[in-house]
Amino acid sequence: MPDLDLTKDHKLLEDDIAARRYFAKFDRITRMLASVAVEMEEDRHLGRADAAILSGYVGAISASFRALSVKYLVSGRLAGPARRHLTIDLHESGFPIYQELVTMANDAAQAARHLEGMASADDLRDRMIRRIVGERVLPTELQYAMSQRLYYEALAAGGLFWPQMHPVAQWISDLPGGRRRFLLHWAVYDSQLNVPVVYLMELEDSGRRALPLDEGRWPQVQSHLLAQSVGGLKPVTIAKGLDTDFSDLHPKRLRRIHLGPMYSSAFTMQTGPIREVLDEANAPDGEDWALAWTLEELESERVEVERGWFTNTEREIFRLDPFAGGGGGAESGATRVSRSLILPQRPFQVLAEKDPAGFRDVRKFVVGREGRVVVYD
Repeated sequence: MPDLDLTKDHKLLEDDIAARRYFAKFDRITRMLASVAVEMEEDRHLGRADAAILSGYVGAISASFRALSVKYLVSGRLAGPARRHLTIDLHESGFPIYQELVTMANDAAQAARHLEGMASADDLRDRMIRRIVGERVLPTELQYAMSQRLYYEALAAGGLFWPQMHPVAQWISDLPGGRRRFLLHWAVYDSQLNVPVVYLMELEDSGRRALPLDEGRWPQVQSHLLAQSVGGLKPVTIAKGLDTDFSDLHPKRLRRIHLGPMYSSAFTMQTGPIREVLDEANAPDGEDWALAWTLEELESERVEVERGWFTNTEREIFRLDPFAGGGGGAESGATRVSRSLILPQRPFQVLAEKDPAGFRDVRKFVVGREGRVVVYD
C-alpha cells in the first residue's frame, strides 16, 4: 500500500493580514474553550478537577498560539531564507501542522541562548523609532528582530502546549487495603490528526509505594502511556494495555478529549452540512468558525481474577455500550462517545434552521456577542 501524502492537506498562510485574522480567531476560540469547560463542570459532564486540568491545557494551547503569532508576525515580509509562513492543516483539522510544534519545542530548548545574543526590546524600539522618524523608512528588519525576541521570550516563559505533555499524577484518595486512587492526565498534539488530544485516567494503585514516588514504575508508566497516545488506538486498547503490563495498576476510567477540528470558511476545506452552514451564515471575521469537541469515555464494569501458581492477578472488564458512538461500543472502544460543537451565534442559527440529521445528537455550545456561552442539547 503506498504511503499517504499528508502534505496535500497543508496550506501556507502567505498573507500577513490573513495570518493575523487566523491567530485572532484562535485567540477567541481558546478563550471560549475555557468557558465551555466551566459549563461542562456545572452540568456535571466533567468533575471539578477534570475541568481545572482541561482549562490548564487550553491555556497552554492559547500560549502556544500567541508564541506562533509573534514568530510569524513579520517574517512573511522578508526576502531570502528568513522569509517564513505558518503552515496549517486545512482539511479536518484547521490547526497548525504537527511540525510547527516540534520546531517550537526545539526552539524552546535554545531560547536562553538566543535571548543572550539579541538586542534588548528597549534598544530595538529606540532604533525603530529613529529609523521611522529620521530616515522615514519602514524598519522591517528591526520589526522582525523584535518579533523574534518576543517569540523566544514567550518560549522561555514556558507554560506552552508541546507535542507531548508528559503524564502527571494527582492523588484522589486512600482506599482500604493500602490502595490509593490517582487521577493521571497527559496530552499530545496528534501527528496524524494535527489536533490537541487530552487524556484523563482514574486508576487504583495496589503497589507498595505510591505510583508518582516509585522510581521503578512511574517512568515506565509515563513512557507506556505516551507511546499508546495515538488517535488510531481505541480507549479500551489503551486501558487494557496498562492493565496487562502493570499488574498493580487498575485503570477504572479513561477519558480522551479531541479539541478539534476547527472549521472556518476562510481557512479550511470542509464537506457536507458544516460547509453549507458556514457558507450560508456569511458571518463577519471572527465569527465564521465552528470547533468540534469529542469526548470518549471508558469505564470499568467489574474485575475478574486470574489465578496463577503463586499470585492472583486482577483484570479489569470494561463496559462497551452497544449504542456508543453510533457504530457500537465494540467499534468505538468506549463506554460512550459524546460530540459537541462550539460556534458563534450566526452559524448556530443557520445550523438550527437546516437541522441536519448528523448534528441532532451533538451538543451545541453557542457563543453570544457578549462572550456568554449557552448550551443546546
